[in-house]
Amino acid sequence: MTTKKIYLPILLTSCIALGIIIGGMLNFPQRKISKENAHKIKLERLIDFINNEYVDDINSDSIVDLTVNSILANLDPHSVYIPPTEQIAEKEIMKGDFVGVGVNFFMYKDTVTVVKPLENGPAEKAGIKAGDRILYADKSKLFGRKLPTDSLYRKLKGEEGSSVLLTIYRKSANKKMKVAVVRDVVPIKSVDVYLMLNKTLGYIKINRFAENTYDEFFKGLQALKKQGMTTLVIDLRENGGGYLEKAVEVADELLKNKDLIVFTKNRKGTIRKTFATEKGIFETGRVYVLIDENSASASEILAGAIQDNDRGTIVGRRSFGKGLVQREIDFDDGSAVRLTTSRYYTPSGRSIQKPYIKGEGEKYSHEFETRFESGELYTKDKIKVADSLKFKTKKGRIVYGGGGIVPDVFVPLEVKKGEESLAYILNSGLVSHFIFEELDKNRNLFKGITFQAFLDKIATDDKIVSKFEAYLKDSGLEIKLSNNTNLVKKYLSAEYARQLFGENQYFEILLKDDAMLNAIRK
Repeated sequence: MTTKKIYLPILLTSCIALGIIIGGMLNFPQRKISKENAHKIKLERLIDFINNEYVDDINSDSIVDLTVNSILANLDPHSVYIPPTEQIAEKEIMKGDFVGVGVNFFMYKDTVTVVKPLENGPAEKAGIKAGDRILYADKSKLFGRKLPTDSLYRKLKGEEGSSVLLTIYRKSANKKMKVAVVRDVVPIKSVDVYLMLNKTLGYIKINRFAENTYDEFFKGLQALKKQGMTTLVIDLRENGGGYLEKAVEVADELLKNKDLIVFTKNRKGTIRKTFATEKGIFETGRVYVLIDENSASASEILAGAIQDNDRGTIVGRRSFGKGLVQREIDFDDGSAVRLTTSRYYTPSGRSIQKPYIKGEGEKYSHEFETRFESGELYTKDKIKVADSLKFKTKKGRIVYGGGGIVPDVFVPLEVKKGEESLAYILNSGLVSHFIFEELDKNRNLFKGITFQAFLDKIATDDKIVSKFEAYLKDSGLEIKLSNNTNLVKKYLSAEYARQLFGENQYFEILLKDDAMLNAIRK
């Protein structure tokens, strides 16, 4: 979702905040103020009436939340209300860091369990290891309780420089210990990895467009150039978007001075154009952008700028199709509303927003199911384009609006037709949890193992896929994996490598026989 944050000092009650949403945020003209004030007063009186007279005790905040959601549901699918707990997590993700102990964890059999401490993070420096169970944070018991995730985070987070005493059970050594961890700023990377795939082919994976994305991208771009990169692959698969301006900054490094990157138009018809500057450090090398059906918003801005300027080649499958720009308003209780304020257009003038019917957000969100049914995830000819929405790139190539970015080079889904749900399972937490449990049976088997020795060991493990199939069955998912054995084994091996070694080794395995990269290598 493409957002641009604004911060307004709203020192009113939740009821008045609702009035602001209806009246102030939608910015009705002056001549309608009295009418809209009447509507606000009606809502305030109704909530007061319920508070004072309703037969049972009622939480008026929940009524306000329902009202806000009802209003936004009648706008577009991307104008949304964000509750306080979700907004805190979202802000941290988009900011790119938080203050905490620095561990990836999940609840395993009612206990907070460390999947992997973050590299060079506070927990790793203090000696926390993968597989450790966190029993207490200071005197707060964390096991044997059904604590919600946000409560767990609060126990582990705190002020920078503050200390928390963790009571740990280490299964591999069968002992309990106390470890003092000094909280510090922990980065949340938006660039997963940058590496050379061969002597001239560089690769950068961007998982979202957050505050730190451009800095991370630029660092990777510089490093790859120094290693001899002449061709760059930017992987935007599964990237749901983020800040428009960060996608623009990335595009600016690739496009020539005064190339149009994107323009936006609001309901008043005001157009704002954004052009590339002279600062780009990779304006002449070859560029490929990888997209799929979950590449959205800011990802599509970057892909559209590259495609319409004939700067590079778009590889993959049709992107999500989100051409709306949101602004955010924060409330005193920590909640927020994202409101669509304009539409964005690629340099050729096309809107890639897919169709939607107001009030039918659920249908819009599940549009990918029609892609399965139509067969477009396997055949480019099945992609429906509107002839009335033809546009031309800088060199005169035909591109289409009205429903995402259609790739220049189509690459079908890797899983067999009819088994599309497997593609989402392989990118879900199920793979991570399964591998954790396999490692947790006897971590000493992998103690001190080199990456090459690991590759040799995992290559001869013929039972790993059948074990995963049984694990899925125990989780309530009856899925046969025999038609996709090699693909499943690749994802399982990559996750093994991630938990044992790190992100670079994960991607080294995952990208080795990647279908989209193979299309480039040909």
